[in-house]
Amino acid sequence: MVGMRDVARKAGVSLSTVSLVVNGTGYVSAEMRGRVEAAMRELDYIPNELARNLYSGRTSLIGVIVPTIRHPFFSTLTASLQRAFAARGLRTMLCSTADAEGGEVEYVDMLRRRMMDGIVMGAHTSHAPGYWTSIGRPVVAFDRYLGEGISSVGSDHEQGGRLVADLLVRTGARHVVTLGGPRAQFHDLQRWVADHAAIGDDGPASTFPTVRYHLTLERELRAAGAVHEYLEAGEVHDMQAYAQAARVVCARAAEGTVDAIVSSDVGAAFCVQEALRLGLRIPEDLQIVAYDGTYLAQAAGLRVTAVRQDFDAIADAIAGRMDEAIAGGCVTAEPVDDGAMDDAAGGTGTDGADAGTDVVASVLRMIDDLVPVALMPGETTR
Repeated sequence: MVGMRDVARKAGVSLSTVSLVVNGTGYVSAEMRGRVEAAMRELDYIPNELARNLYSGRTSLIGVIVPTIRHPFFSTLTASLQRAFAARGLRTMLCSTADAEGGEVEYVDMLRRRMMDGIVMGAHTSHAPGYWTSIGRPVVAFDRYLGEGISSVGSDHEQGGRLVADLLVRTGARHVVTLGGPRAQFHDLQRWVADHAAIGDDGPASTFPTVRYHLTLERELRAAGAVHEYLEAGEVHDMQAYAQAARVVCARAAEGTVDAIVSSDVGAAFCVQEALRLGLRIPEDLQIVAYDGTYLAQAAGLRVTAVRQDFDAIADAIAGRMDEAIAGGCVTAEPVDDGAMDDAAGGTGTDGADAGTDVVASVLRMIDDLVPVALMPGETTR
């Protein structure tokens, strides 16, 4: 097996010079570096990655935790993350929590044992903030709050909810149904808002990724006098559940009791197909809006009007936060204003729009980098 001593002899340089070139840890003249690299190529020398990691204290490996890669949103996001990290010389290791039970705990353990340089947490978690802040290693949250001091990146879902509501109100929608995941997934935020004053927590255990979007959409539609319903379709990876929900809501549209549907790209695509099967005219009889803007919104049979999340900008923001976290050992986010959080806790005692506004505002303060979304007009709205 060829070693660094062999490379040093071949290049006619010292062993320490070869080590500096291999590990990239010090200055070596261009002429010396060229000789070492030429010798490495000639001898087919492959550096020992484990030794390099031990020397540098780095693995150049980032763990990315998402609910599933079977959903186009998360497959598109992970592709963008892989690109953003690769541009920084980092590799990604993917964990799909729906497909790997215990994967979250395994990845955190790997991070603690320095088998990874950092973790991007983009899946729902039931752990309290103390769990994540106690890790003491680089963690960046996507679309959720994990605890004070942990940076977070997310789309501006309040803007997204307003874009959808403005469009539907402007085009005369009167009865809107949103197809989404189990409403119980909002429980962490709702529980924190209800119990914060009593338990003295430093924030919600987590925030469901699009809770801000749903709250804003509901508030804006109701303020305009439109009826809004939330229909639970199923877990994000359960395609059959979304297909069934599409059949249910489109049957109601055929009866004339629903005139607009909002869902993820998956739900919207199923609704387009089912509405066409029932002979409904889109958008005259039924308007359909997708939220995510992945390739699926263009492959549903009609070009679906969609709120598009900027995957590349999200990935670049996450990678930038991870750079900061790795360089500093841990990145500290701006502390959440306690007064704002107390206001939100006190504002949820009613069932009115003010409570929703307070909750949205408090959650927005927990996201460090908000990435704007954009409305992409299609053939499914008037």
